[in-house]
Amino acid sequence: QDTNRTQQQRHPSASSMQATRILLARGKGKTIPIKLLSSAGTGFFYTTRKNPMKNPDKIAYVKFDPVVRRRVLFTEHKIK
Repeated sequence: QDTNRTQQQRHPSASSMQATRILLARGKGKTIPIKLLSSAGTGFFYTTRKNPMKNPDKIAYVKFDPVVRRRVLFTEHKIK
């Protein structure tokens, strides 16, 4: 009987495992990957993600471009 009891303790019941799976299930994320391309024309880019539901406008950031060694405007473009 002792061996049977230890096996029951090691393996949880199927109903408790099912409840754990339901609690851990999540939906898909709504973010999409985008490319931030340098406006200096160097071809340098950063990649990031954005949620188009919350921010439908095109993103533009001032970031550092190591090719020209200056802070320039980076604008959003699609990743191909």
